[in-house]
Amino acid sequence: MIEHKELAAQLFLDGYNCAQAVMVAFTDVTGLDRDAAARTASAFGGGMGRMREVCGAVSGMLMVTSLLYGYEDPKDAAGKRELYKLVQELAGKFREQTGSIVCRDLLKNPPSDPNPSPRTAEYYKVRPCARMVMLAAEILDDYMAEHPIPQKNGCVHL
Repeated sequence: MIEHKELAAQLFLDGYNCAQAVMVAFTDVTGLDRDAAARTASAFGGGMGRMREVCGAVSGMLMVTSLLYGYEDPKDAAGKRELYKLVQELAGKFREQTGSIVCRDLLKNPPSDPNPSPRTAEYYKVRPCARMVMLAAEILDDYMAEHPIPQKNGCVHL
């Protein structure tokens, strides 16, 4: 089995944003190709376009969750309830371990800025992002280990 958390961290260190790192790490189970996963998550890095809102690692985790456990029918009230409960559970586990799911809180309130920061040695010293993508991937892997992925959506499953 792929070590999703290690892969997510490596993808982040390779230059993918936090949301992309998590989405791309799980392509083996979502069925998305790497490019589609990266494009889908590309706007969510830096807390949604560097607005420092919901952490991109959390957004990536929840996008994967939607692909694997989500619903399609807009009238599926039970499916919607189940998914939203799962979203709250997974985000809650992330919050329990970090204190927040909000990027600006995790990064100690840096200013919003649409321009990506250069990935230098100094950047990695002060940014917890690689740890955040590892945590998000680990939380999702732990959930998946105890809850078989439904066979639907054309996804490739374990």
